[in-house]
Amino acid sequence: MVECDLAKVDVAGSNPVSRSILFMLFMIGRFVVFGLAVASFALGQEYKLEALNAPPPSLPAAYSAVISTQGYRVVGPKGPWCEIWLRKSIPSGAKSSDMAIAFPIAQGTLLGIFRFPAGGEDRRGQPIKAGVYTMRYSNFPVDGAHQGVAPQRDFALLTPIANDSDPTAMPAFEALVAQSKTSGTAHPAVFSLEPPTGSSFPAVAKEGEHDWVLSAKAGDLAIAMIVAGKAE
Repeated sequence: MVECDLAKVDVAGSNPVSRSILFMLFMIGRFVVFGLAVASFALGQEYKLEALNAPPPSLPAAYSAVISTQGYRVVGPKGPWCEIWLRKSIPSGAKSSDMAIAFPIAQGTLLGIFRFPAGGEDRRGQPIKAGVYTMRYSNFPVDGAHQGVAPQRDFALLTPIANDSDPTAMPAFEALVAQSKTSGTAHPAVFSLEPPTGSSFPAVAKEGEHDWVLSAKAGDLAIAMIVAGKAE
């Protein structure tokens, strides 16, 4: 009788301690599998860069003369996100004495052409319809409404190309803000600009937790633009 009882104690399925160990191993295994799945999903959220060797569709002749035919397509997890063509050369001048301004570019200067193939959004999270937009340079004002939005004041504002017919125009700040709002947004459609941190052009890379940055050159001027992400 004693030997029979001892045999039962040695059976793992009848031992509460053994059952607990097996359950813990089972749960650990599930967490490992879940962790690998999450890591795989996160890696799938990458953005990549593709070259474009033709100008945007239906580009007006006035813009064709100044815009490079070499463009860049940024592809995200759900497919093509945006397409950008910079100017052949971006006019520049003296560097501002304001240390928060990174680029020596005049207010309202045309930087290039921006296209959303299937709609997108700016750094405010404002939805922007599919279409072709001009991209012009500006600095956000120094006031309480814009405090801390970025370490630098350099931004690109988008305007539907149908509402911006002259590539040589250099609209003042208020005028540029007003025409950018014709993108169908409550605020101007803005994308943050910054000096590139790398030396390879063109390139797209992740910055911080949420942002993806396109670095490229227009003539001798290297420029980086946050093309996907949201302002914190």
